[in-house]
Amino acid sequence: MATKEKTTITVAATVNAPIQKVWEFWTSPEHITQWNNASNDWHTPWATNELKTGGKFSYRMEAKDGSFGFDFNGEYTEVKTNEFIEYIIADGRKVQIVFETNNLQTIVTETFEAEEVHPLEMQQDGWQAIINNFKRHVETN
Repeated sequence: MATKEKTTITVAATVNAPIQKVWEFWTSPEHITQWNNASNDWHTPWATNELKTGGKFSYRMEAKDGSFGFDFNGEYTEVKTNEFIEYIIADGRKVQIVFETNNLQTIVTETFEAEEVHPLEMQQDGWQAIINNFKRHVETN
């Protein structure tokens, strides 16, 4: 029986900060709650993160008006400090994040398996908006 190949989507940002700062802001719950939203009417009121292979994470994502929310969670399958993170979301989709240093800039590239409910463009736009918020947060703090 053949399995259907998953569609992957890639988003990226070049952050004007050294890799150590970028890694810390990407992985620390106190920073995750500051940047992990796709629009200003959403927020992440809390986040937990056990950053190690086999560790688990969970981010609560909610509309600020309380109309909708969900827990985004999963388990890390590989973590290489300042280089690479791979995890599986609770629904079984895989995500990879690569951190590349370029002098005082860091390129963050995130590739994820698309889900089948929302249009691909909507998913790409949402994940790109989140990574853009991350870039802004790092560069202004």
